[in-house]
Amino acid sequence: MLYKEYEPEVLKKLQRAEVEILKDFDALCQKHNIDYFVCGGTAIGGVRHQGFIPWDDDIDLGMTREHYEHFLEVAEQEYGERYKIMNADTNPDFPVTLTKWYRTGTVFRNEEMIDLGLHIGIAIDIFCFDNVADELPKFRRQAMRAWTWGKLMVLRQVGEPNIYVEGWKAKLTLLVAKLAHWGLKALHFSPKFLYGRAMKAATQYKDVHTKRVAYLFDPTPYTSVIDKRDIYPTARRKFETIELNFPCHVEKYLERRYGSNYMELPPEDKRHNHAPEELDFGREFADL
Repeated sequence: MLYKEYEPEVLKKLQRAEVEILKDFDALCQKHNIDYFVCGGTAIGGVRHQGFIPWDDDIDLGMTREHYEHFLEVAEQEYGERYKIMNADTNPDFPVTLTKWYRTGTVFRNEEMIDLGLHIGIAIDIFCFDNVADELPKFRRQAMRAWTWGKLMVLRQVGEPNIYVEGWKAKLTLLVAKLAHWGLKALHFSPKFLYGRAMKAATQYKDVHTKRVAYLFDPTPYTSVIDKRDIYPTARRKFETIELNFPCHVEKYLERRYGSNYMELPPEDKRHNHAPEELDFGREFADL
C-alpha cells in the first residue's frame, strides 16, 4: 500500500517526533563535520512548505559515501543507547539499501518489517550517494547493475513489494515479483550475497573523482542523480522549527528529479506515505 491516511493528530505528533530526531542528527553532524543534504520528498517539503509535505511521514537525507561511512561510525559511538542503526550491514534481513537511524523505546513497523521480524522505531532515512561514471555508457552499466542487484535483494525478502504502476502493469509486475521471490529462495540466493553485488556496482568509482553522485536504488533507475556542484556548498534552510542542510541548487535537483511542476500539489491518488501497522511513541515522545 502506497498511501494510507492517518488520524490528523497522530500524523502531526509523528512529524514532531521526527523533528526531534532531526535536531539530534543535525547536532551530531555539525559536531563531526559530516555534511549531509535534504533530498527526496523532504526537499520538496522544505522548498514548497518550509517543512513536511502535509501528508508525509518520513525524512529523506542524503550523504556522499565518505560522509555516510563517517556518520555510521560516530553515531554508534555517541548515541549507542538513545538511537540505533538499521541497515543491511547490521541486519542481513533488512531488505533495502539505505540506513534507518531510529529512536530506541519507540515502534514504527510496516507489514514488511513485521513479516521479516525486524524491530525498528521512529526513524529518519539516510541514503548514500555514490560516485557515478562521467561517461554515459559507463554510468548506465554501473547504474543498471546496481539497480538490478538491489531489486533482487528486495525481492529475495519481500514477495509483494510496493508497486509504483497501476492497472494491468501492476498485476503483471506483482506476478513477476512473486515468481522472482520464490525463485531466489529456491535457488538459495542469500540476502547478503545480493547486497554485496549491489554494493560492488554502486561503489565501483569510490576512489575516482567524478562530477556526479547518485543513489542508485530508487524504484525507477537513473532517477536520483545530482551534480556535485549542485550539492556543495550545502545551504541552511528552514524546515519546520529548525534549519537543515539543503543542496545549494536544490531547485535544480528537484526539477531534474520530479519535473518542472514539483511546486504543485499532486492529486490524492498520486500521494505516497509509509503508514505503519504498529506505531508507539514510547516515553520518549509521549508528551509531544
